[in-house]
Amino acid sequence: MELKKNPKADVGKNSTLYFVIGLAAVLGLVYGAMEWKKYDKINDYDISLNVEDQLDEEVPMTEQIKTPPPPPPPAAPEVIEVVEDEEEVEETVIESTETSQEEEVMEVEEVEVDEVDEDISVPFAVIEDVPIFPGCEGSSNKKACFQEMMQKHIRKNFRYPEIAQEMGVQGRVNVIFVIQKDGSIGNIRMRGPDKNLEAEALRIIKKLPNMTPGKQRGRAVKVPFSIPITFKLQ
Repeated sequence: MELKKNPKADVGKNSTLYFVIGLAAVLGLVYGAMEWKKYDKINDYDISLNVEDQLDEEVPMTEQIKTPPPPPPPAAPEVIEVVEDEEEVEETVIESTETSQEEEVMEVEEVEVDEVDEDISVPFAVIEDVPIFPGCEGSSNKKACFQEMMQKHIRKNFRYPEIAQEMGVQGRVNVIFVIQKDGSIGNIRMRGPDKNLEAEALRIIKKLPNMTPGKQRGRAVKVPFSIPITFKLQ
C-alpha cells in the first residue's frame, strides 16, 4: 500500500519566508535592546538667588588697636637768665711778614746735602754695566761672557744627589741670587721638585767666586740674577 503525502501537510513549504521573518524579528529585538536608554529621575531645583539673605549678612567686628600717645615735650625752664657781655676779648694781631728797606737781611750760608746711599737693585737684563765674572774682564760682550761662565761653573761643580737617583727624582730647580754691591753672592732662593735637588743647587751657587759688581750711572748696585739648573736621569 503506497503512502501518499498531503500537499497541504508539507513541512518545508514556505520555510524560506518563515526564516526571513524570524531573522528580522530577532534583529529588531537585538537593536531595540542595544538602543534602550534609561534616565534618572529629574528633580526641579530652585536656582534663583536670594539677594536679601546676602544683604543681611553680619560683618564680624574687628578690634581696633590703639597706639599709645606720643610722650609730652620736655618742659621749658621756668627762668631764663640773660648774661650781659661785659668780658673783653683780646683781638689777635697778625703782623706783616714784608720787610722794609731799613731792616737788614741776614745772609744764609750754603747748606751741604749729604748723599744718601740708596739700596738700589737693578735687573741683570737692563743694567748699564753688568757684573763681570772672573775671566771676562777683556771680553767685548761681558753679558754673554757672564752667562757662558755661569754655565761652565754649573757643569764643573754639578753632582747628582745619590738619594734623588735612588728615588728617581728629576726636574728643574729655579735659582735666584743677588750679586751684592761688593761683588759677593747673597740672598739665594730656590724652588724645585725635591729638597735634595734644591740643596744641590744651593751648594753650586755658593761656590761662585766674587765678581766685579754691576754699575748703574757709575754707582755700584745690587743685581739680581736667575738661572735654572736641570737634573735629568740618564
